[in-house]
Amino acid sequence: MLSGRDREREAVAALVDEAWAGRGGALVVVGQPGVGKSALLADAIARADGMTVLRTQGVESESPLAFAALQRLLRPVMDDRVQHLPQPQARALRAAFGEVDDGPGDRFLVFLAALSVLADAGQHRPVLAVVDDAHWLDDASAAALLFVARRLQVERVALVFAARDADVRTFDSGDLPRLSLGGIDAGAAGELIRARAGVSVPAVVRDALLASTGGNPLALVELAEVLTSEQLSGRVRLPARLPLTEGVERAFLDRYRRLPEPARTMLLVTAADDSGRTRVVRQAAAALGAGEDALVAAERSGLLRIRDATVDLRHPLVRSAVYGAVTSTERRRAHRALAAVLTGTEEADRRAWHLAASIEEPDEAVVAELDAAAERARARGGLEAAASAWERAAELSPAGNAQAERLYAAARSAWLAAQPARARALVDAAAAQARDPLLRADVLRLRARIEWNTGSLHTGQRMVLEAAAEVAPHDHQRAREMAMFAVALAAFGARSGSAVDPTALVPAPVPAAPLRARCFSDLLHGLDAAVHGDWPAAMGPLDEAFALAEHLAEEDQDLLPNLGIAAMYLGDDALIRRYHEQLLARARSTGAVLMTLYSLARLGFAELTSGRWTTARAAAAEALPLAEQSGHRGLAALPTAWLALLAALRGDETVDQHLADVEQICAVQPLGILAEVVPDVLRWVRGVRDAAEPAGALHQLEQIRHPITRRLAATDRIEAAVRAGRPDLAHAWVEELAGFAEATGSAWAQAVAEHGLALLRNGPEAERHFEQALAAHAKTDRPPDRARTQLAYGAFLRRSRRRVDARPHLRAALETFEDLGARRWADRARQELRASGETTRRRNVSTVVDLTPQEVQVAQLVRQGLSNRDAAAQLYVSPRTVDFHLRNVFTKLGVSSRTELTALPLDL
Repeated sequence: MLSGRDREREAVAALVDEAWAGRGGALVVVGQPGVGKSALLADAIARADGMTVLRTQGVESESPLAFAALQRLLRPVMDDRVQHLPQPQARALRAAFGEVDDGPGDRFLVFLAALSVLADAGQHRPVLAVVDDAHWLDDASAAALLFVARRLQVERVALVFAARDADVRTFDSGDLPRLSLGGIDAGAAGELIRARAGVSVPAVVRDALLASTGGNPLALVELAEVLTSEQLSGRVRLPARLPLTEGVERAFLDRYRRLPEPARTMLLVTAADDSGRTRVVRQAAAALGAGEDALVAAERSGLLRIRDATVDLRHPLVRSAVYGAVTSTERRRAHRALAAVLTGTEEADRRAWHLAASIEEPDEAVVAELDAAAERARARGGLEAAASAWERAAELSPAGNAQAERLYAAARSAWLAAQPARARALVDAAAAQARDPLLRADVLRLRARIEWNTGSLHTGQRMVLEAAAEVAPHDHQRAREMAMFAVALAAFGARSGSAVDPTALVPAPVPAAPLRARCFSDLLHGLDAAVHGDWPAAMGPLDEAFALAEHLAEEDQDLLPNLGIAAMYLGDDALIRRYHEQLLARARSTGAVLMTLYSLARLGFAELTSGRWTTARAAAAEALPLAEQSGHRGLAALPTAWLALLAALRGDETVDQHLADVEQICAVQPLGILAEVVPDVLRWVRGVRDAAEPAGALHQLEQIRHPITRRLAATDRIEAAVRAGRPDLAHAWVEELAGFAEATGSAWAQAVAEHGLALLRNGPEAERHFEQALAAHAKTDRPPDRARTQLAYGAFLRRSRRRVDARPHLRAALETFEDLGARRWADRARQELRASGETTRRRNVSTVVDLTPQEVQVAQLVRQGLSNRDAAAQLYVSPRTVDFHLRNVFTKLGVSSRTELTALPLDL
């Protein structure tokens, strides 16, 4: 029976009950060492009748081994469940666990596979998954289990973590529910001491021990074993300094030092070991002169436990106490002995790390083993482990290019693992060692990328420009691509002040050059001209780049983001959608979460203007948890800004909360390339929200600076200027947009410019511009802007006493606004219709607007013919979650089959 933990037991029991009811969830139990976290988990396991219990534990010495803890957790159900996974997930999971030798894959496929295995196991019996010492989990396992924890919805899975609080190494559980474990109360403390010491403890002694230990159960147990029965019973005074003034670890260390040397060697080998296998520890210790007698003595001390074929230490504090008490020479000897007994390919990673820990000087053989371990970790998706292996290999390599190559590899892995500070330090070290010009260019490009994403956009642009100039004499294509990146940064507001001209670094590729080189060159020159406002010079190269993009090979798909930037700069909705939907489809099929997140966020640039607001909302909502789970929290800023804008456009009350969320993200996270765009979108949001106060709205909209957002918000900006009595501003903005339309042939820009001219004119001239605006709108697919023109035109005709002529425009505007869910605009159109003499009724608008974002995503994929399992793989959820949302879709839309859903005329 667990004493003094009724509240905590109830919290865990509630989580388990929810799992039984099909509402999965997670709980993180945190507390100081020895406070009883493991005991609480053991109590939960003991009470888990009828459940499948899975357990694992973080091990300090195991932290460089990718997915080691996850493999232990899933091992009991792997064989039965992995066969039901989609093939990409099954391959990724088997590769992560070293069962197959697959090529590099996206680590999030492993994460998704772990979720699928647990969810599938829960279909048969509810699952209780217990993770002890989570602060010592290897990074890959921690990332996978946190991904699973945040994705549990309707799965019959309860996931419980236990982790130290405020320790040197912490478990960053983010927003998961936490249960803080403090000391036990006086009654429970008395029971615990009495049970351990076998004597009755008076209140005065109990209270003194409780005050000394803070109610820490492990400390109380250690005191009960160290103090005499006379001291515990109160017949002899307690020592002035109890033997816990430096914590429980010192008590373990004192016990260790009283053992014979062979037993101490046995404990040291156990502390250095990361396999947990008795055979390995025995053989390594025997090589150091510690035999069976040493094992018996260590076990009798209570510091070491043997269970069947496994061996472990009584508590993680024993490991840190023992390992820290010996000399570095003794530690190296222990690791060398362990490496010698870890033979076979399945032990290669452990052997590599033990060898690395056994030496201090460069060693080519050990470096080769670490290189191989890093490659295996990278292929499995264990990016953090790969970075650690390459970093250690660099430390054991001679200075120069050999060291730089490994530091660069480590930096790339750290960057992909969302460890920007670590990646920056590694790439800086690589730059200091790199001598080869091509290697140095790659190193400097990564350094610039880290800078423009996490530091200064302007500094990042200067770095990549200077690196491009440095490599230009050696490799034209490297220089061309880096120059293109610099221009793309300029398109988002980077102004480094560098004297390097990106377009003059290398000559244009010959007509017979590879398509990739020609496409990069056209993008470079076209986008550079566009950034400088030279649209006549920009359009030819950009059109050529877009034409070449139709024939890109699979290995050249990394051009799509840059093509998307050019399309955004032009405001070409069709191209924006095409390139980012291609990226999204590719990312979903390969499980590439970061590219999925990138694509979902950028789709907003086209979906909002084209009136696909339900899809835009679903994409933004899907992106938010991906940003959190990938560790790139700053990437949540743009999707949240889109949600705020949609709320403002629809007149939802959530607009202020979304604004606050974005502002909080911006306050603590770098925005990188979006550092100008996101604040502009927020100004747009406030301008739309405050439209009833023209002066206030104009104050916000006038501050929008970036060309992309200025053009996106053009209708709101021009109308606000007119309503606020600033025709001068309206004229200037209209002229700017008209010039853009003429140079680019953009029909939507022409329509908005004509709309603005109509607002600035009177009588027949205004009517002529309204008609020209509608004619231009007919060539575009931007229903919201068209409806705004129809509303303004209808209001103009109604005020001109041409009520009959006004009604068709007002009806069309009202229908569009109702379909969009734009309540404020619909109310205005309805008022104008009533003023024209026509009675209006609120239409029963399609319930698509009532679908949640995740229901929209599920409906979209099912309408494409995907099964629940395939849809789950693309949305990074379990099939059970897809089934749950699909049933809700059926209910809300009044259908009962996939066929009926596909047949519905819905604009998702």
